[in-house]
Amino acid sequence: MAAINWQDVFLLDLNWSLTLEITVRTFIMFVLVMIFLRSTGKKGVRQLSIFEVAIIIALGSAAGDPMLNSESAIIPSLLVFVVILITYRLITYLAAKNQRVENILEGVPMYIIEDGKFTLTEEGDGNFAKDEFFAEIRAQGIEHLGQVKAALLETNGQVSFLFRDDEEVGYGLPVFPKAYSKKSKNISEPMVYACTHCGHTTELSAPSSCERCGKDEWVAACNNKRVS
Repeated sequence: MAAINWQDVFLLDLNWSLTLEITVRTFIMFVLVMIFLRSTGKKGVRQLSIFEVAIIIALGSAAGDPMLNSESAIIPSLLVFVVILITYRLITYLAAKNQRVENILEGVPMYIIEDGKFTLTEEGDGNFAKDEFFAEIRAQGIEHLGQVKAALLETNGQVSFLFRDDEEVGYGLPVFPKAYSKKSKNISEPMVYACTHCGHTTELSAPSSCERCGKDEWVAACNNKRVS
C-alpha cells in the first residue's frame, strides 16, 4: 500500500506566485458576484425565489473556475455574468407583463392552515416538513393551531400568519414538543383532542378515526389565548 503524499493532498504545485494569483482572482470574482447580486435589487437570501436561486447557482459555477484554475480567464466568466444578467432582466420583465410566466418562475403562495387546521390537499403534497413548520409557528409565539386563522407559505420561503382575535381562539393542535409528544392512538379520558395529521379537533371518549382525514392518532387539544 503506497504512502499518502500529504504535500500533494494539501499543496500540490502551490507556490507563492500561484497563491497571489488565486488571491487576486478570488477577490475580483467575489466583487463581480456582489455587483451582480446588488443589481438584482434583493436585500437578503430569504427574498430569493427558486428562479433566482437557480441564477445564483449558475453564477457560482461561472465564478468558481477563474478563482482556482489558472487556465480559466476572467473575461469569459465576465461574459457569462453579462449573459446571466441579461437573461435575468429579460425573464423578470416578461414575468412582470404576464401573470402566467410569473407563476411559473416564482410560484404562488400556498395555504398551509385555514381555520386552525392544515389544508389537506396541500399539506399532503409534501412541500414542507411538519417539524420545520412547527418551528416557524413557535417562533411567532403560537402555542396551538387554534390561535391561527390562516397561514401561507410564500414564494420566498417565508410563512405569513393571520391570527384569530382572543375571543375567536378555539381548540387546536399543540405545536410545542412536550405537549405534542403525548400523541397516541389510545384515548385515556374524555376531552377535546386534535388530530396530529390534519389538526381537526373533536371531543372523544374512545379511540376513533378522524372524520376529516381518516387518521387515528390524537393529542390533547389546547385552547389557550395567544400571548402577544
